[in-house]
Amino acid sequence: MAAERGARRLLGTSSFWLCCLLLLGRRAPGAAAARSGSPPQSPGSGVRTFTPFYFLVEPVDTLSSRGSSVILNCSAYSEPSPKIEWKKDGTFLNLVSDDRRQLLPDGSLFITNVVHAKHNKPDEGYYQCVATVENLGTIVSRTAKLTVASLPRFASQPEPSSVYAGNSAVLNCEVNADLVPFVRWEQNRQPLLLDDRVIKLPSGTLVISNVTERDGGLYRCVVESGGPPKYSDEAELKVLPDPEVTSNLVFLKQPSSLVRVIGQSAVLPCVALGLPTPTIRWMKNEEALDTESSERLVLLAGGSLEISDVTEDDAGTYFCIADNGNETIEAQAELTVQAQPEFLKQPTNIYAHESMDIIFECEVTGKPAPTVKWVKNGDMVIPSDYFKIVKEHNLQVLGLVKSDEGFYQCIAENDVGNAQAGAQLIILEHAPATTGPLPSAPRDVVASLVSTRFIKLTWRTPASDPHGDNLTYSVFYTKEGIARERVENTSHPGEMQVTIQNLMPATVYIFRVMAQNKHGSGESSAPLRVETQPEVQLPGPAPNIRAYATSPTSITVTWETPLSGNGEIQNYKLYYMEKGTDKEQDVDVSSHSHTINGLKKYTEYSFRVVAYNKHGPGVSTQDVAVRTLSDVPSAAPQNLSLEVRNSKSIMIHWQPPPPATQNGQITGYKIRYRKASRKSDVTETLVTGTQLSQLIEGLDRGTEYNFRVAALTINGTGPATDWLSAETFESDLDETRVPDVPSSLHVRPLVTSIVVSWTPPENQNIVVRGYAIGYGIGSPHAQTIKVDYKQRYYTIENLDPSSHYVITLKAFNNVGEGIPLYESAVTRPHTVPDPTPMMPPVGVQASILSHDTIRITWADNSLPKHQKITDSRYYTVRWKTNIPANTKYKNANATTLSYLVTGLKANTLYEFSVMVTKGRRSSTWSMTAHGTTFELVPTSPPKDVTVVSKEGKPRTIIVNWQPPSEANGKITGYIIYYSTDVNAEIHDWVIEPVVGNRLTHQIQELTLDTPYYFKIQARNSKGMGPMSEAVQFRTPKADSSDKMPNDQASGSAGKGSRLPDLGSDYKPPMSGSNSPHGSPTSPLDSNMLLVIIVSVGVITIVVVVIIAVFCTRRTTSHQKKKRAACKSVNGSHKYKGNSKDVKPPDLWIHHERLELKPIDKSPDPNPIMTDTPIPRNSQDITPVDNSMDSNIHQRRNSYRGHESEDSMSTLAGRRGMRPKMMMPFDSQPPQPVISAHPIHSLDNPHHHFHSSSLASPARSHLYHPGSPWPIGTSMSLSDRANSTESIRNTPSTDTMPASSSQTCCTDHQDPEGATSSSYLASSQEEDSGQSLPTAHVRPSHPLKSFAVPAIPPPGPPTYDPTLPSTPLLSQQALNHHLHSVKTASIGTLGRSRPPMPVVVPSAPDVQETTRMLEDSESSYEPDELTKEMAHLEGLMKDLNAITTA
Repeated sequence: MAAERGARRLLGTSSFWLCCLLLLGRRAPGAAAARSGSPPQSPGSGVRTFTPFYFLVEPVDTLSSRGSSVILNCSAYSEPSPKIEWKKDGTFLNLVSDDRRQLLPDGSLFITNVVHAKHNKPDEGYYQCVATVENLGTIVSRTAKLTVASLPRFASQPEPSSVYAGNSAVLNCEVNADLVPFVRWEQNRQPLLLDDRVIKLPSGTLVISNVTERDGGLYRCVVESGGPPKYSDEAELKVLPDPEVTSNLVFLKQPSSLVRVIGQSAVLPCVALGLPTPTIRWMKNEEALDTESSERLVLLAGGSLEISDVTEDDAGTYFCIADNGNETIEAQAELTVQAQPEFLKQPTNIYAHESMDIIFECEVTGKPAPTVKWVKNGDMVIPSDYFKIVKEHNLQVLGLVKSDEGFYQCIAENDVGNAQAGAQLIILEHAPATTGPLPSAPRDVVASLVSTRFIKLTWRTPASDPHGDNLTYSVFYTKEGIARERVENTSHPGEMQVTIQNLMPATVYIFRVMAQNKHGSGESSAPLRVETQPEVQLPGPAPNIRAYATSPTSITVTWETPLSGNGEIQNYKLYYMEKGTDKEQDVDVSSHSHTINGLKKYTEYSFRVVAYNKHGPGVSTQDVAVRTLSDVPSAAPQNLSLEVRNSKSIMIHWQPPPPATQNGQITGYKIRYRKASRKSDVTETLVTGTQLSQLIEGLDRGTEYNFRVAALTINGTGPATDWLSAETFESDLDETRVPDVPSSLHVRPLVTSIVVSWTPPENQNIVVRGYAIGYGIGSPHAQTIKVDYKQRYYTIENLDPSSHYVITLKAFNNVGEGIPLYESAVTRPHTVPDPTPMMPPVGVQASILSHDTIRITWADNSLPKHQKITDSRYYTVRWKTNIPANTKYKNANATTLSYLVTGLKANTLYEFSVMVTKGRRSSTWSMTAHGTTFELVPTSPPKDVTVVSKEGKPRTIIVNWQPPSEANGKITGYIIYYSTDVNAEIHDWVIEPVVGNRLTHQIQELTLDTPYYFKIQARNSKGMGPMSEAVQFRTPKADSSDKMPNDQASGSAGKGSRLPDLGSDYKPPMSGSNSPHGSPTSPLDSNMLLVIIVSVGVITIVVVVIIAVFCTRRTTSHQKKKRAACKSVNGSHKYKGNSKDVKPPDLWIHHERLELKPIDKSPDPNPIMTDTPIPRNSQDITPVDNSMDSNIHQRRNSYRGHESEDSMSTLAGRRGMRPKMMMPFDSQPPQPVISAHPIHSLDNPHHHFHSSSLASPARSHLYHPGSPWPIGTSMSLSDRANSTESIRNTPSTDTMPASSSQTCCTDHQDPEGATSSSYLASSQEEDSGQSLPTAHVRPSHPLKSFAVPAIPPPGPPTYDPTLPSTPLLSQQALNHHLHSVKTASIGTLGRSRPPMPVVVPSAPDVQETTRMLEDSESSYEPDELTKEMAHLEGLMKDLNAITTA
């Protein structure tokens, strides 16, 4: 304890000086910036805190269709609420005057009636949400791409085919990639239901495996992308009977290389045809894939492989192998996995003062490697001398000024996506000066040393403080002509010089110095103008610098050591820059070569190298330029268009790929075309690189052709455009004049649209290249739309209801427009139909995560099979608990199929339900799901604590209480704390454990006319709750009826024992103890102490001699010995029942600490017993014994003591009913620290070395640091360390271990009085229970307790193998006699003494002893008795050594 208190004092002193240093550092203007904590401030300064300002929801990439509505979600949090704006392609949107785009209340962008035409795409692009708080700053979200599905065009259509029964069939339907989600299939013009046998590949292709006769019929694919559905050609699938002959294996569908992002799904198609029917298996990198046991690898119909939730490990080459027993074929494809940018370290908020330097850290990862840019308050940060990018991605700001304050965001971006993370910078004002004199300006500021890269300044103390021992200084400096100042502080008070590093040579700097004292900063010195020396000791340029491209994205640069090194070269810095830009980047290099990766393909870069030595950077080399290698183009040509010239030729026009994607010199273009009616051979035509059009001749009349174009470099062919179709004329028509008027025009008005249909001109000999539709309110010339010549209808959208529109239609060709045809129509009035309800969500599940959090998940049957949300629907989750019954529902909205409900009560049953809303349609509530939150430690104390005195027993009180209001789980126990000093430390209070199903408890043997304070603490399976407020109760004054015989019995001065009644005026001294009962001592000198010890030793020796003499006269048989031993025990019990018998004192003073540990509740339903869930002993010991069931039974009944019907717990009974004698040693010095180690009676028959330990105390096992514990007598130190719920208690409140032998008959055993226990006092024990509150009584004297070994029962120990042999600890009332075996160890400062065993006998009176000895026989031989006498003499010497030590 002394060491612990010393450590606390040391810690407190260290904390005080640490705080002083921190305050001193905060007062300095150049103190280090504080991150994410409280702002550094001086007394009296205003506190500025970081403002939470962040995005709750950011927009995500979205796919939409023409005419539909789109919501780009965005929500930001701040106090006050931020202003939300939107950018499209880097330009702010004017949403005030936009009737199709509107800002929702939460900040989301709502776009109605998405517009998307061939030459008008106003809604497609990149969107970014911008949140601004006035006088605070601005943050920007990630950018989200809005893609609008293009007009439906079929690149390939299903073709008629025949297939043998049992084989697989493939029907192609290739459309634009953005239209794939809108493709469905029909069989015989009825929707085709997909299952495990019939699947649709991601490309839209239909695969049917194990074909049967019912699969035959007409198939077509349908594209529904918002407008009218577009149907492909119908193709008939014929199912042929099995010919029972073999056929060659061929692939109907082969896998193609894929690029996927982590978390997406990948489908590698593979379908083979042949007889016998082939089987498909897959390999990856020459390793077979197990698709049966894997949850992520699924073999789809026909043999295609689906990989769900793709990870980086899935990247590689996949082989599809088809085998039918006769032959094997294989195909392969490459899967590339990419990863979105992810932050490994995000920027953190920073407090700083002006003139300081700060660094925002930002570490990102991703594949491809992301690029990083920094944004301040929404504007790009441009690198400069004071804004630098260091360590690749970190932002360093030098010489802060007030305008640097705001929000900084690190934005990482790669080909897959982008992400942002931000932090706030607060520039603090310097603390105002407190009352008191401030220092004047430092005097005689001079540059005592001027070099090329550093300047040393010195000065004298201010005139106001000539000594200046407590002054600190700050040196402010800046380049001449620059407004930003930087600061350097002195390292300790009184220092009057500083060295400014990292300056530029031959540069003029302005310096000024300020002094600070405890009141604040003083006056500034006059500016000092100093110019650094020109560089003379720097390295020269590195010779032979060369750069060469090693790949399309990497360049290697090499150089040699500078000829004029001027000292050892420390490292090199390689600078590089893309040609045409002004952003130079650099990298540190320690060798003479470096390869820079991640460059742009076929791009020219310039490089230079600067060598560094200890003086700084040297002379730069000349720039060397090199271009990365070329590669195949990464994008297709742009703006592909077709123009039908006549019946046999079509003109193709295109534009080159974007310059950034050409990746080299375009050497030509490859044109591929084929007939669209059936899968015919593809024809290729090559043109030169500068040619951007080509006339394709020799085509068939009236035939539709598909065309696509790809760019070429010397490295190969890039990606091709999508297939574009055009149909040749049936005959060569006339195009020397304009077309005639269309033969008919029909209009069908709707609410906000008009459907226009027409027929072509009657004169079919004139070329018609398209139709021009004009419309407007009252005039047809407001807007004009041109459509293809093959189109026969068009829907004019975004019209006003109940409006009169005039519509005109003209046919046109290359000569001009023909005669118009007019019609008019009135749009219908706007009516709101009742929306049909949606299907409610299904499969609602509640997953409990913690005591206050439950995750709700569900499925939506109205979504596609993959459950991916592509529209603007949202879900509403509601929940409530039935306790109390009138609890209202709480609601929350979600846009995904799960929601995290937080803020719930612990150990509470909740019910949840979900509904879905889409536009004006909503579903009913789903079926409810239930979940009970986990338990939590009680968060409120037991309530209604009352203390009353028991009638007729003034020393007994009854404590009543009610369970906590917030139990947060099932209460498993209570702990009652009581003390006479309400201000005592909680570990000095006495504790009483009570089981959780009881709400009352009795405490006996209290001191009369004494105020007591009571607190109660509840516990459940999660731990201990808070304590109740202290309740005071004063016990009644003494009266005649109170002086009962048991009150007059002498006892030890422990916590639960009482002194002899010395009268009503007598108050026992507390001796510095915080115990309610104290430890009374009287001032005895050391001679008195010696007399007492010697007297006790002599009495012990006399008793041993008498017993030994009587025991040696017994010569009966072994059975008589057993009966005599039983009688001895019974006689002892009978003797203990007489409260008037005189009991000899022992040498028990105090245990240091014993711990309580929870045990299993006893199964005995006896209502008069109080089960104590927290045992009074430090351990539950399970000895090594084969009788495991018996051990378990004994352990479950341990720690049960006899109490009254009202659950009385007398202090004397709780302490083992053992009379004790307090031995005051006032003359002893305070240094010795003595602790007692109780030891179990060694009665285990399975250990041979125990068999004689009861017969001879000399053979008892002693604890020694170098020797192991006897097996079965204690737990190991590691076992004790694992006791996480132990509760400390004082020795006087613990039951003393009894030495019990099983030599008696089984009919005399009392199972309720048997308790298994062991103790271990060590440094580990001191720390094993720190997780719970402790309570103990401090000893009244530094000399603790010690004891001597107990005299064993007569007769050799005999054992019944059918009985459990667990060490027992008696915990009964006054009718039981106890023995205790302890080991006393005494330690003094600077030396240690090995523990030694001593015995404290509990001797009966003379008459009872005589009767016991007459009924028993001695088990001692004469020589054994001689040994025992010699051993006792040694013990007496040890006792004398104790007193003298």
